[in-house]
Amino acid sequence: MKTPLAERPIYHQNERRVESHIFLCVLAFHLLVAIEKTLLDQGRHTSWATVRDTLKTHQVCTIVLPTKTGQTLRIRKAATPEKDVAELYQLLRLPAEVIRPVARWTDSQPSD
Repeated sequence: MKTPLAERPIYHQNERRVESHIFLCVLAFHLLVAIEKTLLDQGRHTSWATVRDTLKTHQVCTIVLPTKTGQTLRIRKAATPEKDVAELYQLLRLPAEVIRPVARWTDSQPSD
């Protein structure tokens, strides 16, 4: 099993893309360390893998509602977090509502 710092091949063709990739990896690592330290400071001894596995149960869904007039209503909304996810959000000082519901009307194109 790979650790969070495991090396992976980088398939980029120019220097700017490689630099961008390395920058994003360092940024992600700092975020990972900040999350682990915040939890540790609050007495929660856990690994990034556990945090990731807990958070992946919280889903954001898009509900698509077509109408007879040819329009479609798309509603993007987060599910209600489970108890362990809500506890993790509280420890990280994050709101339980990770996104506000977004409703958007679009004109549907007839499909063949």
